[in-house]
This record gives sequence, structure tokens and C-alpha cells, in this order.
Amino acid sequence: MALENKLRLAAYALFFLAVFAAPVFSDEFLLNRLSKYLVYGMLAIAIALTWGYAGVLNLGQGLFFGLGAYMLAMSLKLSSPTSLQQGADQPVPDFMLWNAQPGSPTELCCITPGSFIWLPFQSQWTGLVLGVVLPVLIAGLLGLLVFRKRIAGVFVSIITLALALLVRLVVGDAQPVTNGFNGLTDLGWLTIGGLEFDPYSHATYYLCAATLTFTLIGTRLLVETRAGLILQAARDDQTRARYLGFDVPLYQTFFFLIAAGISGLAGMLYVVVAEFASPTFMDLSFSIAMVIWAAVGGRNSLLGACLGAILISAIETSVSETAALIEAWKAVIGLIFVLVVLFLPRGLAGAAHDLIKRFRHSQPHIAPSSREQRNEVH
Repeated sequence: MALENKLRLAAYALFFLAVFAAPVFSDEFLLNRLSKYLVYGMLAIAIALTWGYAGVLNLGQGLFFGLGAYMLAMSLKLSSPTSLQQGADQPVPDFMLWNAQPGSPTELCCITPGSFIWLPFQSQWTGLVLGVVLPVLIAGLLGLLVFRKRIAGVFVSIITLALALLVRLVVGDAQPVTNGFNGLTDLGWLTIGGLEFDPYSHATYYLCAATLTFTLIGTRLLVETRAGLILQAARDDQTRARYLGFDVPLYQTFFFLIAAGISGLAGMLYVVVAEFASPTFMDLSFSIAMVIWAAVGGRNSLLGACLGAILISAIETSVSETAALIEAWKAVIGLIFVLVVLFLPRGLAGAAHDLIKRFRHSQPHIAPSSREQRNEVH
């Protein structure tokens, strides 16, 4: 096995060991914070998959994250004590009562215009399934439309960004159904098989850790398949890939929807950890933050992008909680990004790769012994 592959395996193993050993050294508050960092790591993997491996910069990745978050948040909202104690036969979100007309029925089907769309979410499994399926469906349709039309480059970024902002506007304006810009708060806990996932518990942390591990290993194996290699070839020279007979839009769409599914899953986990869903998930600033995470860690490396998200999030938290830097923490993060782009254009993973290459070239070349030469001849 080549040295680079051995080091890559060692890096993955060390990362997983650190992730699963973290609860031993953490209290409940830190554990909850680390869970959020792991969720951000999943988002960075999704960005690396589309940007680094497919060459498609998606500035609307927050759309898929937000959709996944809202789907599960709707189910958890209906299982919260505030929704169960409104005096109706069925659980009703408290904000719907606040927005209802005087004398209107208190049933979920008709308390406010459009409230009937909440009916399927009385089952938690509806939220869990739609949290992944809906982002994947939208990404599939969007991908087929965009890539079949051979739209590329900055135009893809603009289209995805516009779609994310459009959905954000709709969610924000639908106050009686979505609680508008206040988002969905006061949620119940996720319950699977009788096990409740307290946001500050070890169970929730390990749920995030296991999902991240599965995502990282799955995407790593995926990019090494024939489809992944074709995708990277199309990224480097799309015209040549088409000339060789490959259906490039199909491969791009496939990886685009895989990234959307990962983002939807991350959105659901974030709701479990943070206990709220907000239209701000679909803001430009949040999608830009994902791009920064991947750029700092290395957009051509899934593990590097994941580490970049965790590292930048940890720095951001530390700086924003430092009294002297409260007003300037965004400038500090921006400065880090600028320095990385200037001096480490391929991110931390690229720098590590260059360091390994330099180390290998510095090693003295050992000539094969006469016995080895004879064996090669025979």
C-alpha cells in the first residue's frame, strides 16, 4: 500500500477515535456544542462533494439543510407539551392559536389557512423520511434542469442561491403556518424505539458521531467508484468526458442529490441538538459559511473539509465569547479565510499533502540489491 494511502487511513482512524472519545473529556454543555460541530462537518462534506469533486459551487446548500430541519421540526413541534396542551383532540402548535381568527375552529385541519399540511407530521416518521426525501427530490429536479441545459460556473451558484432565498422568503411570509421569521421553537425530543434523545445527552452526541462517520466513509467510498472517477474527469474536462460517451449531467445530478440528502440529514440532526428551526438556515451568510469551512479544510478532501468546519466553528465560538473580540469576531474569521486563500489555496488538506510529497522526495533513493534485480529478471 502506498505511503499516502496509509497516511490517509491513519488520518481517518485518528479522527474517528477523537470523535468517539470526546465524551470522556466533556461535560453536557460541551457535548452539545461538539454535536453541532459534527453536524457542520457533515455540511462541509456535502460542499466538498459538489464543489471539490463535481466542480459545482452551490451557494444554496442552506436550502437543503433548512428543508431537512423544518421537516423534522414540524413533527417534533406536534409532540411538544405546548402543542399537546391546547385543549384540542389533536396536538396544535401554539403559534397557530395566536394567529387564528376569533371563533375559528381549534382543529389542526383548519385552524389557519394551510394548517392542514401539518396533519401528516403527527407521525414522527413523516418528518424523518421527508427530511431526506424532500431535499433529494428538489435537488434531483434542479440538477436535471440545470445540468441538462449545460448551465455551469457562476450561473449555477446564482440559480441555487436565488432558489434558497425564494424558499426563505416563502417560509418567512407564511406566518400562520410556519411561525414566520420566529421559526419553530419549543420542540419535543426525538424518540426512536422508546429512546429519547436529550440534546445534551451522550446518546444524541453518539447519534451525530455515528451519522458523520457513516457519511464520511460512504462518500469516501463513493468518490472512488467508477462514477466518482468519471465525475472528477468531467470536472477537469467536461467536453472530453462527453466526447468519450459519458452522460455527464446524469453523474452531476446524482452527486448533487447525494449532497442534498446529506444536508437534509444534517438539518434534522441540528434540530435534535439545537431544538429549533429557523428561516436563517437558508440565508446567504450560512451557505457562505459552509463554503469557507470547505475552503479552509480543503475542498478536494472530504476529511479536510470536515475538519475545516469543526476547526472554524470552534474558533468562531471561542473568539465570539472573548470579551475583547465580541465586536470583531466576524472580522477574525474573514481574516483567517483570506490568509488561507492567499497562502493555502488548497486548504489545510492540500498543505498536508504537499508536506508528505516533500518528505517523500527528500528520502534518499535506495538502489535495489543484486538479488532483487535477479528476481525482477526472472
